This record gives sequence, C-alpha cells and structure tokens, in this order.
Amino acid sequence: MDEVEAKNSGIYTKDIRINRYISMAGLASRRKAEELILQGLVSINGKIVTNLSTKVNSKKDIVRIDRKVIHPQEEKVYIIFNKPKDCITTTKDERDRTTVFNYVHTRERVFPIGRLDRNTTGVLLLTNDGDFAHHLMHPSFEVEKMYHAKIDKSLDSKDLKRLETGIIIDRKKTSNAKIMLYPKTHNKEFVITIHEGRNRQVRKMLEVLGYDVEKLDRVSYAGLTTSGLKRGQWRFLSHKEILQIKNLISKN
Repeated sequence: MDEVEAKNSGIYTKDIRINRYISMAGLASRRKAEELILQGLVSINGKIVTNLSTKVNSKKDIVRIDRKVIHPQEEKVYIIFNKPKDCITTTKDERDRTTVFNYVHTRERVFPIGRLDRNTTGVLLLTNDGDFAHHLMHPSFEVEKMYHAKIDKSLDSKDLKRLETGIIIDRKKTSNAKIMLYPKTHNKEFVITIHEGRNRQVRKMLEVLGYDVEKLDRVSYAGLTTSGLKRGQWRFLSHKEILQIKNLISKN
C-alpha cells in the first residue's frame, strides 16, 4: 500500500471516487451514495455530478449533498507489527534512525500504541483510534502484555518472587507480574506478563535486581501475537480480532 501525504486532520489527499468520499463522511453506504449521485443531489465545487466515476480531492474540492457541505471522516485502522531490533517506536527520529514507519505504510495517519525500546522486538500495535489506544495502554484496564526474556544468569527464586509481587522502579512499585520459566534454560529464559506500560518496565525490573537483559521480545499484547508475521512485517487486524479486544476492554 502506497503512503500518501496527509493533512493535519488525518484525511489523505489522494483523489478518491465520489461514492467513497460520501461513505467516508459517514452519511451513507457506497451503494446509497451512488443513488444520491444519480438523483443529482451531489455537487463538487458548485457543479452537480452524476458520473459515478468522478473523483474528489479532499484537500481542494468542496462536496455538497443537497447543498450541505460534507467532510469525510478518517477511517479507523488497526495494525499489528512484528517490530525488529534497532527500530525506533516513533513517527520521526532527528538522528535519521530506522523507525516503525520505515516498515508500516498506510494512507491513514497511524501512531503506535505505547512504545517498545530500540532493542525490544515483537508485538507492536498501531492505530488512529485514540480511545482504543487509551484503553489498551491504561493500567486500570489490566490488558496483559507478555514478554519472552533472556538474561545473563539464572533467575534466583527470591528474585522471581519479587518480580511477581512488585518492585520499586522510578520511585514507584510495579503491579503484580506472572513468571513462567522455560524448561532446560537454567532459569535464564522465561515469560513475564505485566499489565502496565511504564517506560522500559521489564528491562528496569530486571536491571534493578542485577540482571542484564540479553533478549526481550513481546510475544503477546491483549492476546494478539505475531504468528505468521516475520520480523518487519505487518497486517491489519481482522474484524474478529478488533471485537475481541474491545470486548476484553469492556469487561475491565
């Protein structure tokens, strides 16, 4: 999908068919929009249009239905991305480092839901739905995030308990976490599940306890995984996945 220049409002400026433009304004389906066009109720820049193949530039053209100006709304987009290492979770980087948007190209303006530090890989969600993002990130909704961690030495049983019950980082205690040790790794690899989204939280939790993190991969966010996606690949969430997340949020 080609990236298109967007206005500050988030509506992209590529010419689109008039029926889609009307549909994006939330006034009618594309089929119903075609009926309005054929009835002579639609004008572009003051001229009635009846040709269904007519295109509109949202930056320049003024569209009216029955003499009332309409404006398209931005379509909601939900994306899952398998973030690779050495990739910055930001829209731009002053040092011209690789960002997620070197990989993810959409016509809509999207933003990451939370952040993963440069060396952390795995599940990253992006959207243009602010309410959706807020609910996923806010700790009160207790949305689980699971990380596969690999550390430089065996995790001590006492430290495991401390991770589970909460430790102080940045002058604030973390909420309870869940730990699942991987067998045959001498307790150097495990899955840690949290539901907060504090800056570099898992790394800081382990560093406070004296461990160096050799690998950190987010394997799940709100039940979504990168299954079927190689590093650097992305896809749109299915309607079913979006509903699952919204149902999860509504229960908390």
